[in-house]
Amino acid sequence: MNNKSDFLIIGSGLAGLSIAIKASAYGKVTIITKANLNDSNTVYAQGGIAAVITGNDDFEKHINDTMIAGAGLCEEDVVRKIISHAPTCIDELISWGANFDKKASGDFDLAKEGGHSEHRILHHKDNTGFEIQRALSEKIKNNKNITVLEHHFAVDLITQHHTGKIVKRHNNDIECYGAYALDLNTGAVKTFLSKITFIATGGAGNLYLNTTNPISASGDGIAMMYRAKGIVDNMEFVQFHPTALYNPGEKPAFLITEAMRGYGAVLKTIDGCEFMLKYDPRGCLAPRDIVARAIDNEIKTRGDDYVLLDCTHLESKALIDHFPNIYQKCLSLNIDFTKDPIPVTPAAHYMCGGIKVDTNARTSVRNLYAAGETTYTGLHGANRLASNSLLEALVYADWAFQDAIKNIESITLNSSIPDWNDEGTSKPEELVLITQSLKEVQQIMSVYVGIVRSEVRLKRAYDRLWTIYNETEALYKATTLSQPLCELRNLINVGYLVIKHAYSRKESIGLHYMNQS
Repeated sequence: MNNKSDFLIIGSGLAGLSIAIKASAYGKVTIITKANLNDSNTVYAQGGIAAVITGNDDFEKHINDTMIAGAGLCEEDVVRKIISHAPTCIDELISWGANFDKKASGDFDLAKEGGHSEHRILHHKDNTGFEIQRALSEKIKNNKNITVLEHHFAVDLITQHHTGKIVKRHNNDIECYGAYALDLNTGAVKTFLSKITFIATGGAGNLYLNTTNPISASGDGIAMMYRAKGIVDNMEFVQFHPTALYNPGEKPAFLITEAMRGYGAVLKTIDGCEFMLKYDPRGCLAPRDIVARAIDNEIKTRGDDYVLLDCTHLESKALIDHFPNIYQKCLSLNIDFTKDPIPVTPAAHYMCGGIKVDTNARTSVRNLYAAGETTYTGLHGANRLASNSLLEALVYADWAFQDAIKNIESITLNSSIPDWNDEGTSKPEELVLITQSLKEVQQIMSVYVGIVRSEVRLKRAYDRLWTIYNETEALYKATTLSQPLCELRNLINVGYLVIKHAYSRKESIGLHYMNQS
């Protein structure tokens, strides 16, 4: 049986939920998410959301900071549009119930993070994303025009090729009619038809062994777009957060927000020596690509497993008040950060590339929009400036909505889509085959396609991944679907794109660093 709606939203983070809230006034909205409503990348965003909202700051400063961090590859017109639109979207987010920390004076308590020239980060303690997700979830719960289907895994976008028509990649005649999704409770693959489809599936941090992303971040939207012959770009730029808590075996890695360095914490080697000024005059507040490479180099040259983030010189009560969740997490590991430095190491954190969209959030596939980390907008260039990601998701969600409602009346729901065909498939193989392949993919990407790369490493990664790809495709065609199998398949697709784009860019820039030796 087909599920029909005006708007189909795949994903339940900031981008997806804000689109849903707005679209619900114009038609029936269906949200499908493979986990619980509140299990999204947004929840894990500690630091905050960047925006110019005080007289001490101005748009040109924020634009300049973003362009510098992006190493010259940002699209300036996009940067200008997003940053100038930020205050309006922030006001709207607050009107929906999101709370941000304020000073006793009533002014916002704005933080400063690496790469920013001013204090402009709105935050809620050290769990800003959680607070935003809470507010948006509350907003949609009682909305009669929004149906939320948890534990529904989007398997593939529905395009003309499902009707038997042959379409070619990048020729602008591909249309999206919705998506097939696996009901994880029943095992049935359902057909979701819609006039407009939005992809808001987040990133792909689980390509790597060590990541701050939730286990659900498997690049699903990017992989579906690639298989639908849509345009995906700039995938070589994978941002590693410099400071994830060093706690081997914990997944996801616990993030130690960059705001701690903005507050005054200092990076040191295990023997207590500061090192960042050797790499950049901005020291610990250099952009993330520089800090991550510096830490990676210190760890490798010294043979250590981690470096230290020292905030013991800061006033204890204020420090705990600003970062209560980090304090409690560290205490659970017998680390009192008012007295002990925090062991940290880089971890995969954010995809700067993704589904290519214009400033209306339109993809290369008609009637298909995308917003959030799953996209490549041109804002981040070769490296994302801290706390610009929530801003990007919020602004592009608004642009996607504004454009979609202009076009929806001219779109006819396609009701001639066949149901999912699983004839000839058998019960899933042993899970160990899938879990072992996943470990191999993560090992390949971590060793060969991490913070530092080379042509030799990339070639080896491609060859290893090709073998796993063929094994997985054979498994996919022969067995009934499962979430682990679909996620593995998606991660392989995304890993291939990262390798392919990294191999094509010969020079080192931003997050893409090629070792020529």
